[in-house]
Amino acid sequence: MSVMKRLSTIMQAKANKVLDKAEDPRETLDLSYEKQMELLQKVKKGIADVATSKKRIEMQAQQLQDQANKLQDQAKQALSQGREDLATEALNRRAVIAEQLTGLETQHKQLESQETNLVAQSKQLQARVEAFRTQKETLKASYTAAEAQTKINEAVTGLSEEMGDMGMSMQRAQDKIEQMQARASAMDELTSSGALPDIMGNTDTIQAQLNETSRSSQVTAELESLKAELGQTSAPQQLPEATPVTEAQTNGGEEN
Repeated sequence: MSVMKRLSTIMQAKANKVLDKAEDPRETLDLSYEKQMELLQKVKKGIADVATSKKRIEMQAQQLQDQANKLQDQAKQALSQGREDLATEALNRRAVIAEQLTGLETQHKQLESQETNLVAQSKQLQARVEAFRTQKETLKASYTAAEAQTKINEAVTGLSEEMGDMGMSMQRAQDKIEQMQARASAMDELTSSGALPDIMGNTDTIQAQLNETSRSSQVTAELESLKAELGQTSAPQQLPEATPVTEAQTNGGEEN
């Protein structure tokens, strides 16, 4: 395949794709219906033209028949007056008119047959157009419903994707909030325990030591309470024995 032929094929394919995308089947159906109606109108106009021509021939035939009758009467009158020459001339004219009447009758029969055929075709075409119109409206309604369903599905799909994204965003936000709350709680505990200095400078070392002493006393009290519940007692603290004073030390002290 040559380059130009391939390029032509590609361009045609792209053009068909664009046309398919731009084409609305409803508009195409309406256009086809309009064309059929135009054809039906042309057939009906043809029938009217044939009927007009047939009527005109009938009028011409009637005029010629009137002339033929008149010539017949004139021939009789001429013979009654002994004018055979005039009678002959009248009959000759009547013969010419008779030939014209025969030709008009032939044309009339042809037009009548043509009119009959056109009327039959018009009825058939009318039935087809009506059937197409019904089918067209049904197809248009089906296409409109399918189009609406497609848009709804697309909207639902887009909403689902958006809700999914929103859910992920909300989860990330929740995770950050929990992380910040945990960090803030940890900082409060460290600050309260004195592990971290208060940024406002409200906690001093003396108060921290007092708080620590208070906590130690509370822990000791709770420990003794638990021992009492378990029947354990702490050994009493023994005082150191006093050293006896000797007589010598006493005397010595006196001497001094």
